Amino acid sequence: MTAYPAGREGSDLDVSVVLPVYNESAHLAAELDRISAALEASDYSWEIVVVDDGSTDGSGEAAVGRDGVRLLRSARNRGSGSARRIGTLASVGRVVVWTDADMTYPNHEIPELVANLGDADQLVGARTSEQGTLKALRVPAKWAVRCLASYLTRTRIPDLNSGFRAMRRDVAEQFVGELPDGFSCVTTLTMSYLMNGYSVRYTPIEYRPRSGRSKFHWWADTRRYVLQVIRMMLSHDPLRVFMPLAAVLLAAFAAKLGYDLAGKDLRVATNTLLLGFAAIQTLAIGLLADLVVRVSKPRRLHPPADVTEVESAVAAPE
Repeated sequence: MTAYPAGREGSDLDVSVVLPVYNESAHLAAELDRISAALEASDYSWEIVVVDDGSTDGSGEAAVGRDGVRLLRSARNRGSGSARRIGTLASVGRVVVWTDADMTYPNHEIPELVANLGDADQLVGARTSEQGTLKALRVPAKWAVRCLASYLTRTRIPDLNSGFRAMRRDVAEQFVGELPDGFSCVTTLTMSYLMNGYSVRYTPIEYRPRSGRSKFHWWADTRRYVLQVIRMMLSHDPLRVFMPLAAVLLAAFAAKLGYDLAGKDLRVATNTLLLGFAAIQTLAIGLLADLVVRVSKPRRLHPPADVTEVESAVAAPE
């Protein structure tokens, strides 16, 4: 099918590819060629939404005048999350695909990614290798954050921060307002889906070394990942955080109280009482936070894609 003419609004497209760009002039044209060729060979109607996030090397010029490519230009660099949010809200496709322009992801497989979405709400390309710099630090840090997110969401997450994913646009639009401006935006979206009952599935992909200079800062961005995971959990299921803390404090209080009663002639030490108060306060804060979350939850969300209505024959009244 033909590509989506740039600038035309209201079209019912199959696929919108959101491509955040920041100083990628050396290889953006090659990426656009690769994505366009793959989509043109498919049966999908499509558009590519390039979001030039304040590039200083003229990156956006590679998107000008291309069939099926829309260019959104930001006057200043806001971050990958902001660019993805802007691009998603500007998209018109039934399915939105997120990817990067640094030659790392298999963008020639975007039609297959969309086809494999099936009845899932989001399909994530799970990377089978780590190609970034400082692997000795990145790999254990990402593993630790992924384990924390898996615990908090009660779901196994093979790849928490892959930028290669396809999702239903109507569902994605419900959560893009929660995206932070930086790299942890993909983490936020994954957890938003999982904690609101939407299905996230994974498919293995090959991940190649990036072209150009990485914008990832291992310490600052890892710290943001951890804080964002905890922040998301406190925003959706705070008891998952506070209950274990309260349980640990209660166990410590019970052990210390037993020691005081048995070894100090029933005299309870001040620090024992402080442990008890801390446990009660932690539990109370968790319950209060849970109440706030429940009251502030959206009243209406789109149903998950794997929920279908089963028609049944009803006898007409005589």
